[in-house]
Amino acid sequence: MLSWTKNNDALGTVNRGVPCESGLCTLCLSGCKGKCETWMSSLVGRKLLYPREFGSCTSGSSNVTSVGVGYHAMRIQGYAYGSKGLDAGLTKDPDDCVFPNVNIETSFGNEMSTKCRVPMMTGALGSTFIAAKYWDSFAIGSALCGIPIVCGENVVGVDRMSKLDKDGIKSSPEMDRRVGTFLRYYDGYGAIIVQMNVEDTRNGVAEYLIDRFGDKVIIELKWGQGAKDIGGEIQVKDIEYAKFLKDRGYVVDPNPYDPIAQESYADGSLKAFARHSRLGGTDIDTVDGVREAFMGEVARLRKLGFKRITLKTGAYGMEALAMAIRFAADAKLDLLTIDGSGGGTGMSPWNMMEHWGVPSLSLHAKTYEYCKMLEAKGIKVPDISLAGGFAREDHIFKAMALCAPYTKLVCMGRAPMIPGYLGSNIEGVFHPERREQLNGNWDELPATVKAQGKTPEEIFAGWEIVKDKVGADEMKHIPYGAIAMVGYADKLSCGLQQFMAGARKFNLSEVTRDDLMAANRETAEETGIAYMTDSLDESAKAIING
Repeated sequence: MLSWTKNNDALGTVNRGVPCESGLCTLCLSGCKGKCETWMSSLVGRKLLYPREFGSCTSGSSNVTSVGVGYHAMRIQGYAYGSKGLDAGLTKDPDDCVFPNVNIETSFGNEMSTKCRVPMMTGALGSTFIAAKYWDSFAIGSALCGIPIVCGENVVGVDRMSKLDKDGIKSSPEMDRRVGTFLRYYDGYGAIIVQMNVEDTRNGVAEYLIDRFGDKVIIELKWGQGAKDIGGEIQVKDIEYAKFLKDRGYVVDPNPYDPIAQESYADGSLKAFARHSRLGGTDIDTVDGVREAFMGEVARLRKLGFKRITLKTGAYGMEALAMAIRFAADAKLDLLTIDGSGGGTGMSPWNMMEHWGVPSLSLHAKTYEYCKMLEAKGIKVPDISLAGGFAREDHIFKAMALCAPYTKLVCMGRAPMIPGYLGSNIEGVFHPERREQLNGNWDELPATVKAQGKTPEEIFAGWEIVKDKVGADEMKHIPYGAIAMVGYADKLSCGLQQFMAGARKFNLSEVTRDDLMAANRETAEETGIAYMTDSLDESAKAIING
């Protein structure tokens, strides 16, 4: 089994547990004191692009990419001449062809375009309690970065304060908070996307959103995700809350009304209940039936008034992938997010995460093939977002290039949450009177943070960036987790600009599959990307023979 090293001596980063291909630990704890690459990036920003101890050391790559199939086995091209995609007013003079001039803005949409400052979006942050706890950091951070944030499924249904009846949702304080927090700092870049599953549709989430927020919200239909192929779940420890969720119509396991479960809870052997969502499409037996139901739901949402509709699908097999791409195209959806196995979750069965579904690279390679087939038929391909285990700037470049020109965004689930945890922990130390409200886990700053400074201004590389954007007076309203998220996004942005400049591509629209090489023959066969010594080999031989 291919495994990843726990530490990077060059960057000075260390994983607490076993790392994934993304560089995150398999289990990411909100109270972690560091210091994986994403954790450190949230503090020091773009400084982490470079090896530590400059002036006292040299450094060399330890990366081995020749084993196995995955994004790790893709390498990025660099070129010795040329420049493509320079913005208006710039020339091909070396003074203009510098990486800070690389334009990484993107947009997605069908009739209505949504602009993004960075080609990334969050994963779905829904009814898991960790999403609710740190939402202010996630939402404000996303708004400040100018990227889309996804409010996941079941937010209304699990909210004890929401009021529902047979006619729909009367009020939902938590949904109002989720959307309102983002919109407060929204400046025209990014978006708030709200997911709907079976229960959300039954409860009338779409109707509530359109009445409350109009076209400020993008609605997303959910077919699945990369971490699991069953409905979403959360775990609750209070039997009365479990009964509330059962009464709301959810599947709760074990049944909190079962006398045996009640006795087990009373004697302490049963400590938690799992709330599950339902599978969609169980009453449909054919592809044509799926199409009819899907197109009908899209038409219903458009009739309600939604101008932007997206779809999220998981790591199912090729038939489901083809359905998602073709139906999204036919329905003229604004974005299709395709989540491969190998991504993350708030809560999913562990062995399901380990053993079900199609891994990201293979799924995404077929995505390109099917999109290309659609285009050849003269059908407009939907804008694509790829997800499934991404956290670094090289991941962004590789995903954008693999399915170019169809990929507009890279969806990152767990990684952008880390700045939220970290910032909240630090803010709780500086403001102990609000620690519980902030969900801070620390009583004092650990050595890993003290090494960066003694004050918030010293600790966060993103502090002055945010202050310049919102003004000094507004800084008191900005969560430290949002500031950390800006630092992380700044590191990703700068790193992406550097990769693109090396590939001589000064605009995302110029990035192509030819900017990638496969590090082994197996990956080349799987993706259709040339093996590294085959790439440009004919051109090379022409030079030699010239």
